[in-house]
Amino acid sequence: MNTLELFAALVGALSVWLSVRQNIWSWPTAIVNVVLYTLVFYEAKLYADMGLQVIYAILSVYGWYEWLYGGEGRSELQVTRTTPRLGLLLGAIAIAGSVLLGTLLHHETDAALPYMDAALSSTSLVAQWMMTRKLLENWLVWIAVDVLYVGMFVYKGLYLTSGLYAVFLVLAVRGFIDWRRSMRASLAAS
Repeated sequence: MNTLELFAALVGALSVWLSVRQNIWSWPTAIVNVVLYTLVFYEAKLYADMGLQVIYAILSVYGWYEWLYGGEGRSELQVTRTTPRLGLLLGAIAIAGSVLLGTLLHHETDAALPYMDAALSSTSLVAQWMMTRKLLENWLVWIAVDVLYVGMFVYKGLYLTSGLYAVFLVLAVRGFIDWRRSMRASLAAS
């Protein structure tokens, strides 16, 4: 554990907490978080997770815009459900990304856990995109991913980051409950 990892963990926890609350400031704090974690993952030789941070930065800018203007008539975006068709498409994207990235990492790098790293990275990207669109089920994907990340980070000796992902797991459960309540209230009002 080092100071950089500690600071990255604190900013990450703040960002996810703000996401649970549907607070627009979750996006700028997410950008700071991904810059810090790019460095942490580089040092740990978790290259898929390092690359994932760059894509998270792009998705954070996109999510920031979408949450402000992605709703009907360029209004604030509301929480909705993932359609079955979209859910299947996103699942296929996660699987394909896992296989392709895992194979690349296995053959072309000294990645510590190429297939696990790739699967978690690909699935995290899907979950993050779902969050940019305020799809309720993003939290269910995060719950599954966070459980596995905790184990991977313990294995790699990133104990603080593992603890952070345990906090993310709790926040993801809370996010699902709060966003479902928000979605129901929005539907009842309309």
